[in-house]
Amino acid sequence: MGEITMETPELPLEIVTYILSFLKASDRKEASLVCWSWYDASQDLQFQRNDTFKFPASISSLDLIRGLSRRSRCSLVISHLDGSSMSRAVLQEIGLHLGPRLESLALPGSSVTESSLLALLPHLTALRRLDLRGLDSLFMSGAFLSKEEHRQQVGVALAGLEELDLSDLRYLSDLTFNRLTGCTLRLRRLSLAGCHIAFEFDPYRGCPVGPDSSALLSLRNLRRLLQEQASTVRGLDLSRTSITPESLRSVAQVGGLSLEELRLRGCKELTDYSVEVLCKHQPGLRILDLSACTELTSRAVLAVALSLKGLRFLSLSRDWRMTDKGLADLMMLPELRNLDLSECLHVSGAEIVKGLSALEPRARLETLSFKSCTYIRDLAVFSLARLLGSSLRELDLTSCVYLTDLSVRAIATYLPGLVVLRLGWCKEITDWGLLGMVELTKECEPSKEMEDKGPSFTRTFGNMGFFRPPSMPFQEKPRLVTDEDLGVFKEQDGSSLLALRSLQELDLSACSKLTDSSITQVLRYPDLQRLSLSMLPEISDDSLASVAYHCRSLTSLALSHCPQISDQGIARAAPYLARLQHLYLSCCDAVTDRALSMLVQHCKRLRTLDISMCKDISITTVDLLQSQLPFLENVHCRFVGGADLTLTL
Repeated sequence: MGEITMETPELPLEIVTYILSFLKASDRKEASLVCWSWYDASQDLQFQRNDTFKFPASISSLDLIRGLSRRSRCSLVISHLDGSSMSRAVLQEIGLHLGPRLESLALPGSSVTESSLLALLPHLTALRRLDLRGLDSLFMSGAFLSKEEHRQQVGVALAGLEELDLSDLRYLSDLTFNRLTGCTLRLRRLSLAGCHIAFEFDPYRGCPVGPDSSALLSLRNLRRLLQEQASTVRGLDLSRTSITPESLRSVAQVGGLSLEELRLRGCKELTDYSVEVLCKHQPGLRILDLSACTELTSRAVLAVALSLKGLRFLSLSRDWRMTDKGLADLMMLPELRNLDLSECLHVSGAEIVKGLSALEPRARLETLSFKSCTYIRDLAVFSLARLLGSSLRELDLTSCVYLTDLSVRAIATYLPGLVVLRLGWCKEITDWGLLGMVELTKECEPSKEMEDKGPSFTRTFGNMGFFRPPSMPFQEKPRLVTDEDLGVFKEQDGSSLLALRSLQELDLSACSKLTDSSITQVLRYPDLQRLSLSMLPEISDDSLASVAYHCRSLTSLALSHCPQISDQGIARAAPYLARLQHLYLSCCDAVTDRALSMLVQHCKRLRTLDISMCKDISITTVDLLQSQLPFLENVHCRFVGGADLTLTL
């Protein structure tokens, strides 16, 4: 009998669009490549609200820009613009095809000329966000927007601009700042991070600066802008500037100014008193970044807790003088959702547990970072996991070196909605923790185990040692997981990391006791996008193949310093890694040219590849790889091909 064939009926565009609405953006992008009808459905207006297109300036980008003209609105991030004719053509096409549709424009890593940008800006009548970060070429001459006709044209186009980013501009002065902000009369957010602002006096003249300096941007001029636009300005970024306590107080006390966002990252001169004044005069703050303000103490935390009742985001990262004091009061802020305490070396988490254990109202944290907080122990993680189980989505415990399998089991049991989990450098974590099982060891009596018997003397003194050295935790290797143990794991209902079905990012780098036994059984997350398994010496090609098969949404995979990963593992994994964009294989000595040929065949979207110190990879193959992968931007290939790393003195 002949084989019967049936044609699949073509669904109406509306039905396909409705089906695609249930997919995430990354999956919808894959579906749009199936056929033209699915592509047309993926271009529906409901999917185009917040799309941002990133690409370097090139001849091929001209067609992309023309294609975007079919969209009702879009945002662009264009890099590598300069004074060439090709860059001018790109800007002209943007003005011609996207002018009234463009909502956001950023030009990172560019050196665009004044004339090119002035020719573009009058066309961008719908622009809401303009990012000129690091564009020193615009402001070096001091002549930007010096002509009245140019200011009038730009002022009409940028009348609706709400966000202006002028970060890291070395040549920004009062004059150029006033010309540009004079064209943006409805600013809601202004960023001056990393700019050279004269808060006290002009270092060239030795006297107070401003408000119309042609060489520097002054505090007096900034205050004038805030006074003029106090009714609209809601966000200010002065990170990495030399703002003084007196200057912060003067900014906070500008009449009519009601900030909702303030970022002061790396402002090392700020004091507790200046933060107290800030909180008193700006009680409406919802986002506050005080990271790397190294002079602040727990007194500043108490001021925040008492005054900023609507705070949602707080970063105290690298505030090394912070302690647990005040953190319990911080947990009484009912709107607090994001808390960053990374590298606060004296924080143990006990006061946070105390605050969260109190009666309502209390914080419902969604993001919590304890990175490099070495006082964090299993008890704190267990308590926090129970208290935040219904709300926490991102947890960073990187370099909390005393955490053990107990913490992993608590996370798997109480935090099923976790999306991001970072456990890098937690070296006491073993396979048993990931599997959610208790290591079966010889029986021990807790009372005897915990009893302090004092020093233990040896019988001989010939080695000059009167005490028997204690065994260190990192010297004790856990009992290896056997096939019988895995059989028990598959039958149990306990919580392994498999319970975290929503994970999109997982970092297990340098958890050196992990082996194939747990990686192959637990890492099975269909939505996982970023995974780091670097510096795991015990994992092999079996782990790589299993991860690739079960985690097909991966866009970033780190396997650096994994000596057992070889060409065979890459060959088994590559067919399932079609979405992979970033791959890190540095110091994987068993990876050779054959692995790169597999990447060329299956991983067409690679943008970053790190093969540094892979001694059996040749430069010729690297060059061929770059010519065959169209999206490849960064290739790290230091000391490939067996380069001699010895130093001759």
